[in-house]
Amino acid sequence: MTEAFAPVDFWTALRRGWRGRCPRCGEGALFGSFLKMQSQCPACGLVLEPFRADDAPAYFTILAVGHIVVPLVLAVERYGDHPPLWFHAALWLPLSVVLALLLLPRIKGTVIALLWTHRIAAPKPEGLGPST
Repeated sequence: MTEAFAPVDFWTALRRGWRGRCPRCGEGALFGSFLKMQSQCPACGLVLEPFRADDAPAYFTILAVGHIVVPLVLAVERYGDHPPLWFHAALWLPLSVVLALLLLPRIKGTVIALLWTHRIAAPKPEGLGPST
């Protein structure tokens, strides 16, 4: 596509990524399935393959979930008259899993948008063929 696109400011691109949309046009979906990135935006044709998030979304998701759940665990332990371990397991494990599943695709979309705004593409592999 040779169509020119208006420049996108940093925060708009991040919001679009958070919503799972193309950071350039905001129309096309970033993901074909839960976490599988599209190779290119179906709406504007932006090639998305070079913008690899790798392990950053998982790290930031763990960081966010931990900062949400751990203070709640400590508050329940202190003010809840020391509930039994089964209570903690029944409450915090499902909450942690649900939060992780909700946040992971949003954080991945935001990381991809961040990489796109700063034009940080993964390097192309060189010399994969037999050496001569």
